[in-house]
Amino acid sequence: MSRGFIKEGDQEEIPRVPMRAYLPEGVPNYVTKEGLEALKEELKDLEAERVKAGDNYIMVNFLDASIKLLVDRINSAVEVDISKSNKDTVSFGAWVRYNGRVVRIVGVDEADVNKGLISFISPVAKMLIGKKAGDIIELKGSEKIIVEEVSFDPIELTQIINDKPVKTTTTTEKRPRRIIEERPEQIEQPQPIVEDKAIATPSKAKGPRRFEPEVNPIEFLPIVNERGNIVGRAMYVELHQGNKMLHPVAHLHVMNGKGETTRLYWWHVAFGDTPEKTLKRKMAETLGLSGVNPKLKRQYIREAKTERELVYVFTVVSEVDLPNTPEGKEYIEVFERD
Repeated sequence: MSRGFIKEGDQEEIPRVPMRAYLPEGVPNYVTKEGLEALKEELKDLEAERVKAGDNYIMVNFLDASIKLLVDRINSAVEVDISKSNKDTVSFGAWVRYNGRVVRIVGVDEADVNKGLISFISPVAKMLIGKKAGDIIELKGSEKIIVEEVSFDPIELTQIINDKPVKTTTTTEKRPRRIIEERPEQIEQPQPIVEDKAIATPSKAKGPRRFEPEVNPIEFLPIVNERGNIVGRAMYVELHQGNKMLHPVAHLHVMNGKGETTRLYWWHVAFGDTPEKTLKRKMAETLGLSGVNPKLKRQYIREAKTERELVYVFTVVSEVDLPNTPEGKEYIEVFERD
């Protein structure tokens, strides 16, 4: 029957299609193996309901929209192999006991705080990632988070029932190893890659003109061979725990007209980028410097205590007042062999 002949009182209200769990634009859709399997099972259930819906156009439209959202989420899923994670350090997929409670860090679609499953983009997960058993995270006032245990084997999660946590029966607590004095840092989420646009003059940065190296423990970075060819990928936190997986970085020497170095900066090369593309994008985003072409000076392998990097050294001539770089021996040592 044509909808034009349906009486007003007989019309059904078209159900609203619920959106998927929030995932910031540009942030990879990390999932556990179990989480990806659950998404695929959900798709099978929706497709079965779609068949049963028959000629019910309202239900068919609702299910088609739901299936599209789910398929988009499945297609964008990045499954994380936790078997390759550093077993002592909190990262995606880990079970973590803190303050007597056990949670697991999972993807946004898997998260259910009442079941102890927390999203990797949640504030608590961001504070836990990169920490080890015994670490203490100081919060505002006298509050603190004590990391008691890190595991990549299943631990009974702490469920919340009637607003009260259910006690677990897992292993005993470990004595705190050390105290982290600094406040938990705000982790910047990876942003989508955008094409460089020439700008005649650099933009003026707001606030203190100071450069700080970016730290994003949950960002995937490329693993390369000595020729710079990508052979894999791993999270930032995994590449800086002593496993010595080679990954590319870009160093920038800013020179004045006399050939003197006035500033030193560095960035990790983004997955899918060339060193030059990452460098130009970061120069525009963090230094406000665009419309110039840095020159590749050399490349070499830098090995430190906790990491191994394929360094691409670039130079650029600029008399612009750029952000100051950190002071101290540790920062300068990064550029020793440039």
